[in-house]
Amino acid sequence: MSPFIIILTIIAYLLVVFCVAYRSGQRSDNAAFFTGNRTTSWYMATLAMIGAAMSGVTFISVPGSVAADSMTYMQMVAGFTVGQLVVAFLLVPMFYRLGIVSLYEYLDRRFGITTHRAGAGCFLAAKIISASLKIYVVCVVMQLLVFNTFGIPFWITALLTMFFVWLYTRKGGVKVLIPTDAIQSVCLVGSVVVCVISLARSMNLDSVGELYDAVATSPYSQMWQFDNAASPRYFWKMFFGGVLCLVAMTGLDQDMMQRNMSCRTVRDSQINIVLTALCQIGVILLLLVLGVLLYRYVEFAGLRMPMRGDDIFPYVAVQGGLPKAVGVMFVLGLISSTYSAAGSALTSLTTSFTIDILGSSRNDESAVSRRRQRVHAAMAVVVAALVVVLNYLCNDSVINVVFKIAGYTYGPILGLFLFGMVTQRKVRECFVPFVIILSPLLSGLLQWFVATHYNYHIGFELLGYNALLTVIGLWIISRREVVAINKIE
Repeated sequence: MSPFIIILTIIAYLLVVFCVAYRSGQRSDNAAFFTGNRTTSWYMATLAMIGAAMSGVTFISVPGSVAADSMTYMQMVAGFTVGQLVVAFLLVPMFYRLGIVSLYEYLDRRFGITTHRAGAGCFLAAKIISASLKIYVVCVVMQLLVFNTFGIPFWITALLTMFFVWLYTRKGGVKVLIPTDAIQSVCLVGSVVVCVISLARSMNLDSVGELYDAVATSPYSQMWQFDNAASPRYFWKMFFGGVLCLVAMTGLDQDMMQRNMSCRTVRDSQINIVLTALCQIGVILLLLVLGVLLYRYVEFAGLRMPMRGDDIFPYVAVQGGLPKAVGVMFVLGLISSTYSAAGSALTSLTTSFTIDILGSSRNDESAVSRRRQRVHAAMAVVVAALVVVLNYLCNDSVINVVFKIAGYTYGPILGLFLFGMVTQRKVRECFVPFVIILSPLLSGLLQWFVATHYNYHIGFELLGYNALLTVIGLWIISRREVVAINKIE
């Protein structure tokens, strides 16, 4: 596939996104940037959330993970579904009742400004790293497919990518993200469907029954694993890990919740979240089926097997002898999923830093707007720089790296909210930062200890241990006192 075709595909896609962003972002103020003025309908939010939840990491790494993990990722997805219900019916009503813009304002009301900033700091660290990983995926693929041909270094690829993300989100924020994410969701799902159909036809699988048999009889088709409790892929580990990851990485994540809380009412937001959960099951299953077909096609066509799982989708789609339309749709799906995730991450980072760290919620409109724009540009530069650094460090399937990092960074956030919601104790705030630092360190030590001495491998459930250690630490530094969270006007 010619690099020029790829470039034309990217340019055409960006033109559509920028046109939609321009129309949506007109006459936007700070409320539009932070919350979309809370005027989003549930069906638009649902369509937008499909693209938001399925980043470039999901698009590339989920099919690529099939060789090592088969289809066991669906065990996580089962946990995600339960976690979505927790978010919809426990967290969303509370956040709407409080009327907050940043989720971490809850921590200010419940504990105080030190805990508020500590929780926001955890989110900022987690989101900067995870966003950089997601953008790194598309930059690596674009470098291999296009920019290496023209001798363009990787750091320029990273800067260009973040420049375009910054450009289309800088004015409208959430108000722009909803319609652009809806377009990106359609592109992502459409590209996966086209790739699955093309692969099936190339292997002479002419009916749905034949396609099902090809997947079901594949050595990569195992979905459930109940026989080895020590394995990180054991069902209950992945299921409860999925519940915890979803609650922490969606329900307590400013990035994801900014879209959910842009809906008009609590009920609309709940409908959106439940429908998103159902759509997520279908899209992830489709991606895993795609992964099985990719590996079967490599064997069928006698192609060389890529060294990394993350390389198989781009390799087959662009260089595997399939119709050019498959390569175009792959590029379209990859770009759309990545720009969706990157745009929302940049918006949420800007929101959290402006409100939680700089304390701008009480300033006048023009001052907040100026500060927000400076923070927005600075965050784009920080993420671009980290993407360049990751190019020298990343050697694992990126989907696994994201969840490993989440286990350490989102654990304290989950612990803070859990302690605040189920107890009436007040903490000695001066010790909260120490608890937040010690909990991930102790959970990492626990993970190493049980693996070394008992051959028990803590997987995605590490987040739960981390949160539990945070709760224990908060209990130690707390005292009993009845607290009340007043409504934020």
